[in-house]
Amino acid sequence: MIDLSKKTVLITGGSRGIGAACVKLFAKSKAEVAFTYTSNQIAANKLIEEVASISKIKSYRVDLISEREIESSVKEIISDFGRIDILVNNAGIWKFGKAEELTLKEWDETIRVNLTGTFLFTKAVIPKMKENKFGRIINISSTAGQRGEPFYSHYASSKGGVIALTKSLAAELGEYNINVNCIAPGWVITDMSAGVFSDAEYKEKVRNDIPVKRIATAEDIAGPVLFLASDLARHINGEILNVNGGSVLCG
Repeated sequence: MIDLSKKTVLITGGSRGIGAACVKLFAKSKAEVAFTYTSNQIAANKLIEEVASISKIKSYRVDLISEREIESSVKEIISDFGRIDILVNNAGIWKFGKAEELTLKEWDETIRVNLTGTFLFTKAVIPKMKENKFGRIINISSTAGQRGEPFYSHYASSKGGVIALTKSLAAELGEYNINVNCIAPGWVITDMSAGVFSDAEYKEKVRNDIPVKRIATAEDIAGPVLFLASDLARHINGEILNVNGGSVLCG
């Protein structure tokens, strides 16, 4: 039902996890797909091989803490594809850190990648979206950004910032037919969570604490992202869509 023919999507952090699931789903919906990755070129190439038969697709290696590389990559994508209609700000990091032991370097890294990176990619695509009088920006936040998360205060702060950024941009850009929304996932089975879920007992506790009694897959997040990028969601702007199986009930 969702057809994104003649649309180009940029997905940051697209080589694995939620990003890779988004790449595949947008390609199936006939969008042309550009995605960034930081270091895993093997995964990026494998994803391109998988999708290339159904959609134009290209990957771009980008250092998420480099403003120059972010700006350069967006210019290159516009040159290669002619436009960016949809931006999915997915790239992010999640690292353990007790508040009293967290270094300023560790704090800055998480804020820089998760929040500032989201801002810089968004800033870079806005002029082209304004020119085309169309844009859909979907930011990936987290339940941690809504309620906080012990031992991940830097991560929660960055994702709370993403939520505030989403609402601010939605109010600022709506008149240009640029809608800005946010997905707030709970637990998701990805490479990022593999470490904590290696403890089978803890994983089972997490599953049982979720009302629907299952932990989300990356595909469970990609579907709502695609929805927000489609015309089905054309009157949704500034929304924080919770995708957590009912584990965190906040709007």
